[in-house]
This record gives sequence, C-alpha cells and structure tokens, in this order.
Amino acid sequence: MTGSRRPLDQIELRKLRAECVVGVYPSERAHPQPLLVDLGLYFDARPAAKGGRLSATIDYAKLAGEIRFLLAACRFYLLETAAEALAAYLLAPPTPDAPRARVRAATVRLTKPRALAGGALASLTIHREAEEMDYAVEDKGRYRVDRIFEDAGCGIYRLRIQPHQRIPTHVHRVMEESEMVLGSGLHLQGRPVPPGSAFRWPKDFPHLWENRSETEQTILCVDRPAFLPEDEIPVNVPDEELSMPEYVSYYPREALLS
Repeated sequence: MTGSRRPLDQIELRKLRAECVVGVYPSERAHPQPLLVDLGLYFDARPAAKGGRLSATIDYAKLAGEIRFLLAACRFYLLETAAEALAAYLLAPPTPDAPRARVRAATVRLTKPRALAGGALASLTIHREAEEMDYAVEDKGRYRVDRIFEDAGCGIYRLRIQPHQRIPTHVHRVMEESEMVLGSGLHLQGRPVPPGSAFRWPKDFPHLWENRSETEQTILCVDRPAFLPEDEIPVNVPDEELSMPEYVSYYPREALLS
C-alpha cells in the first residue's frame, strides 16, 4: 500500500482460525464452520519503534481475540459481507481505554476450507482504507454508540460508557446480543470484569453495565438483527439480585498483564 506520500508499515496476521456461520445453503446456516483469516494492517510503526510502547503499535494478540469474537457472534450469508464488517472494525479509530496505532488501510482475506470438495480452497480478499469509512456516532448522554457496521442480519457497535456512568438494567426480547469488554474499568451486574471477557445474552436476561473508572470504557457489541431501539427494554431489578452469566475470555492471559 503506497498512499499519497510514502509506503506504510505493515503487520500481518496469517491463518487465524475462527468459527463463523457464513453461507447461503441450509447446511451452512445451521452450524458455524471454520474460517481462515489473513490480515494486512497498514500503519506508522515509527512511534512504537522509538518509544517501545505496546499502545503505540497494534497488539495482535488482543486483536486476534476481537476478530474471533466478531466472527463467532455474527452470522453472514456471504464472505463479502464478513470481510466488509471486519475491515470496518479494523479501520475504526481506537478508543481511549484500548489505545493502539491507527490502522490507515487493511487487507482482509477470508478462506472457507470446507466450501469445496476435492481440496480446492475458496477465498476472498478485499482492501479498504480508513478514508473510505464513515462511522455514525449516537450520543445518549451517559454513553455513546459507534455504528461500525450494519446490514439486515446483524450490527456491530462500540458502546462507549462515560466515566462514572451506567447503561441501566435492561433486557432484549427480539435481538440476540453478544458483548465483549475492551477496557479494564467496567463492572457488570456490580462485579468487575476483565478485558477480553465476552457474554452472550439470553433473551429476557437483565444486565447492567457500569463504568466506575475515570476513563471512558468500551464494550464491543453484536446484535442480531441489527439494533432495534424498541427492544432495549428497561427493567426494575435491584442490583443485588442481578445474576452473573458465564463468559468466554478472548484475550490470552499474558495480554491482560501488559
């Protein structure tokens, strides 16, 4: 990638294995199938080289977990849609609680190992630049919503909760929602949760997010179908009666110590 001035530096992730419901045939809609993800991330590596700070580059251990979460939570009919969704996420500006270098361009290659018989591999490659992207932001006072990607089947959002604010207790009765914590200052159901924790909410399961820190904190959210405002239903449940769901950690343990 050359850009308008000089070639950018590149980090590559190759053969990242993820599971995703993707395909148009009934057999592909019933269960997730493996995908191989190859990424080329173009950015300026000089600040990291000079300062030696992980936050000045791209933490590919954490990013790999975020990609795996997104593909597990979303459902796509086409590889083209999955690739566009990932590119939109990769090119979004970083948030204060999860600092990293800004990705200026991204190449996304998705391969379906089981798509064809006879050993052939079906894959798709796209290249997108940050200048092409347009992210709508909705300010709800206590928190902001970055609309990363939406289509008829799902929506990807970043919920950015302001310091000492909360998303009040609510349930969903139509949407299937999955959420992953990106920052280190969030409480769920009154309990602290580490970055990389991901939750899949059953319908009618009350949940309460709080930011008790001094910094904006971010939740990566996937809704299926895309967000329905009328399906965010407030409920009056005492905080002490909220139950804690099980979660999956998408960050390696070492990444939580960095």
